[in-house]
Amino acid sequence: MAKRKENEAGSSTGHRADALRVLGVLKAATADQIQRLSSPHLTYRHTTKETAAKRKEARTASHRGALNDLRRHGLSVDGGRTRGGEEVRLLTKDGLAAAGLELDRGPEEMGGMPKSAGRSGASHAMTVNETVIAMIRPKPDLDLVAGEPAEAVAAAQAWVDATDGIGSITSYATEVALPATGTWRNPGVGCAWADIVLTAPEAGLPLLFIEADNCTEEAPIIAAKFDKYMRHFHRKVKDTDGQDKPMWRTRWSAPAPHWGDATHPPVLLVFHQVGKRPARTQMERVAELTREHWQGQWDEDGYRTYDGKMAIVATTLDLLREHGPAGPAFRRFGRDVNQNLWDAIGNPRRDAALARHAEARRRRQAQEAAEREAQRPVCADCGTKFTDDRWKASIAVDWGRRDSHPHLCDDCKVRVLEAERQAEQAVRECQEQERQEAETAQDLKAGGWLGRWRS
Repeated sequence: MAKRKENEAGSSTGHRADALRVLGVLKAATADQIQRLSSPHLTYRHTTKETAAKRKEARTASHRGALNDLRRHGLSVDGGRTRGGEEVRLLTKDGLAAAGLELDRGPEEMGGMPKSAGRSGASHAMTVNETVIAMIRPKPDLDLVAGEPAEAVAAAQAWVDATDGIGSITSYATEVALPATGTWRNPGVGCAWADIVLTAPEAGLPLLFIEADNCTEEAPIIAAKFDKYMRHFHRKVKDTDGQDKPMWRTRWSAPAPHWGDATHPPVLLVFHQVGKRPARTQMERVAELTREHWQGQWDEDGYRTYDGKMAIVATTLDLLREHGPAGPAFRRFGRDVNQNLWDAIGNPRRDAALARHAEARRRRQAQEAAEREAQRPVCADCGTKFTDDRWKASIAVDWGRRDSHPHLCDDCKVRVLEAERQAEQAVRECQEQERQEAETAQDLKAGGWLGRWRS
């Protein structure tokens, strides 16, 4: 009863933690979005309810209770309703601090509040949230779906078997300042604010900025955001080692750039067809207006280099939901085909060209090694091939002196040198013996003459 009094909505600690983590990243969200992100298995429960509304009410009940308890504790507040009538919740200052503990993030890492937070509809914040969900593609735990009707289990299995998303809720941050002036904590006026920042090095995406648009803004306004991005990318500050480096690299890690192709971090632009402006037309207009930021230089090897540029990739929320990051949902500005996210932000033609060069170099080195091996000397005595060191020594000339036995390997040379030394030693010993014998004979001869003389 004590727990019931403290948490009158009856929520569990786990569900409250789920809500804090999701709201700590998204800042404004519905119970439905929190449930789909943190407990996706609930999507496949309650399938026997008569209507979609009742099924939704049942699957979100636990997280609605968690949100109500957070509100009672002063950690969240109501943020109006979506256009579909769903209640939006926001974190308070204390709630943001509590979420930071759950996410293990400091205050400067939590980001700002979303655009239109607290306003009726919160349409942009909802699009940001749906983009994060579409990027993650949360998979249900099939063990938690066991016992549900066969069609529900089959649907859960199909989603588990579908292409994976990227990261978890902790891989993302929203409303992150990218200051061209000021500091991370106190950015200057007019800086860029990234709708979403994804850091997933384990998935081959160390850093990706994401912008969401509801097709309500004019193309020049969207394009102006990329001017602000570029201002931030160009900004350099002193790091802890005293060296100047791009400011963004003092906060996020990313691989060192290729020589001659130092690109800025990529930006993904996700259009949601809410407004009247067609998404395809918006893509084309923004691409034309931002050409100076993304257009590369043609290389004679058949690919483009993007030194000092940023990759801008566009898609729609519908395509992202359908295919996920691994599907052909992304169109990089300047290209005429859809690709998966990694190929779209990457440079497959360059990678293929570099791979061809590496393979050609490997084959050339192998051929040169084979030719060198064919020329390698063999020992005239035992037939063993010379080592590299022995080969080098056999042809070396030191102060006009050459190798004494250039046709022998090290072992045979040592053996021959030892034999020669022993032979020389034997000759010396023989000569010494002959000398001594000659001296003895001479002494004897001299002694005989002296005896005769005395007599």
